[in-house]
Amino acid sequence: MKKFIDAIEAFLGKHSWTPTRFGREIAGDPLFVFDLRDGREPRSETRNKVLKTMAKFSDSGKLSPLRLGVAGLGTVGAELVRILEKDGNSISRKIGREIIVSAVGARSRSRDRGVDLSNVTWFDDPVELAKSEEIDLFVELIGGEDGPALASVKAALSIGKPVVTANKALLAKHGVTLASIAEKTGAQLGFEAAVAGGIPVIKALREGLGSASVTRAYGIMNGTCNYILSRMGCEDISFEDCLKDAQELGYAEADPTFDVGGFDTAHKLAILTSLCFATQIAPDEIFVEGITAITQADIKVANDLGYKIKLLGLTQFSPEGIEQRVHPTLVPKTSAIAGVDGVLNAVVLETDHVQELMLSGPGAGGAATASSVLSDILDIARGTSVPPLGVPSDELAPYKRAPMRTHEGGYYIRFNAKDVPGTLGVITTSMGNQEISIESIIQRPDLQADGADNNAEKTRTIILITHETMEKNVRKALGEIEKSGLVIGNAQLIRIEKF
Repeated sequence: MKKFIDAIEAFLGKHSWTPTRFGREIAGDPLFVFDLRDGREPRSETRNKVLKTMAKFSDSGKLSPLRLGVAGLGTVGAELVRILEKDGNSISRKIGREIIVSAVGARSRSRDRGVDLSNVTWFDDPVELAKSEEIDLFVELIGGEDGPALASVKAALSIGKPVVTANKALLAKHGVTLASIAEKTGAQLGFEAAVAGGIPVIKALREGLGSASVTRAYGIMNGTCNYILSRMGCEDISFEDCLKDAQELGYAEADPTFDVGGFDTAHKLAILTSLCFATQIAPDEIFVEGITAITQADIKVANDLGYKIKLLGLTQFSPEGIEQRVHPTLVPKTSAIAGVDGVLNAVVLETDHVQELMLSGPGAGGAATASSVLSDILDIARGTSVPPLGVPSDELAPYKRAPMRTHEGGYYIRFNAKDVPGTLGVITTSMGNQEISIESIIQRPDLQADGADNNAEKTRTIILITHETMEKNVRKALGEIEKSGLVIGNAQLIRIEKF
């Protein structure tokens, strides 16, 4: 221990640094030297990391370049290389250290990515890239929850090498395991780009809220869905036509199920929940419902009632546990979240100190995502050190699922009902049997619900708006109504949130 302290004191004297600067730039803790002088002994991996960092200093007092290994040169990877080429000098001035891409790995070496890669080392195996002595930091932009992405990230973290990733699927499934490995070896794990693209919500949760406790978080976390719903709200076009346009514009994949089914949002929500409430990541405990059933009838009625429809991910803490859900939601047009349209994303954090904080911006795209990747790289270059999930992984509480709560705004329910005497009575009686209070009943002969057959029995569109009630009661009532044979197809159910 004495030799370690002597080495640090010698470094301070040689470079005329203050203890605070050393702690901030070398150890990632401004109080590090002061704690040493008070007799507080750091862990062995922390000592090794500090000694290794000091050894990288040149006589000029500047850190040697931070060498990146980038696995995956798609839209985000290529854009990251492009930004570092363009802004390299300004980045170096800001952090006192050059950042260079020294090695890469990708499926094709011959593909033109619009960046100069002639002076970098190529690796066909991302695991070998992650373990290479030619790099100081591994950037994983391969994608996928298992396979090469998982193997390469584990390989880097296991030898104490910091990792930055944009892979929400990987983190949703293996985040706690990876955080534990990082903590044991003293490596940093950055994943700002994994949730909401260019919005710095991870940094806000890990570092920016001080002692404030999050009570609820919600937001628009998928640009594809937000684009489709925004277009449907502005133009009289169907979900299918909007999706086709989104695919042609590159906003949606050829197989859009992961986006429009709500699963992409669910992965991001699982990560947010862990950071908000210091719990284990639990992607399988999320109620997930996509936007494929949303029709123009729903869009028009919502508009007439003063609402917009958004696909939201919501997580909330209660004494019964934590509730996570992803589903279409009616939100008041006057709310801030309703104004987030197109491919933009937004995340709202409700806390005990700052009440409500909304972060909004581009949620996808090469430039936005690469910017978040670079933000993590710069933090690591500066020596910033925080537990990947906000608290040490062994302090994360087991996840406890809470029942779907009482919704303040109630529910929007649309029926494609047979136009015969007694239909409305059966619907209202079934609701009453489950103690569901109805705020309003709307009959719209001008709207022909999807699924109605003009050559068959005559139908009409009936819409109910309920007061607050429990999800299970609504489901029971809908079950009774469907058994009556007086409705065609499944009822459309959309929750209402009055933010």
